[in-house]
Amino acid sequence: MMAIYLLDTNILLRSADDASPQHVQAKEAVAMLLAKENACYLTGQVLIEFWAVATRPVVANGLGWDVLKTTAEIDRLCMQFPMLDEVPGVFLHWQTLVTSHDIKGKRVHDVRLLAVMKVHGATHLLTLNPRDFPEVDGIRIVEPRTVLH
Repeated sequence: MMAIYLLDTNILLRSADDASPQHVQAKEAVAMLLAKENACYLTGQVLIEFWAVATRPVVANGLGWDVLKTTAEIDRLCMQFPMLDEVPGVFLHWQTLVTSHDIKGKRVHDVRLLAVMKVHGATHLLTLNPRDFPEVDGIRIVEPRTVLH
């Protein structure tokens, strides 16, 4: 049965970074999802976060890419994966989630991804950081190693 996946920023970053120890695992997990006819999507937020990390210096835990390389990679990702639009209803879902799960600080950004998923009926989030996300009815948080085994 086909599932609708949102690809988290860390999956995109590791897939794009040949030097990452998680490079192969991230790429193979996405390939496996697609081979099993699952739908994989992106959001504007994920691409904005990708840009921030890709263009940040390596010494600051970034990839150290220039604007041209980052633009080319984002263009490639947008050609490969469709986008889940960030429609007005996302805010109301986000507000409900942060309130009901008592989310504070930087985690509010992660919960926004779940809100986008809820609005669009996406059922799975592929991420390397499952602890960043609260449990939300109808959404399954999945790590690449789970997909590959």
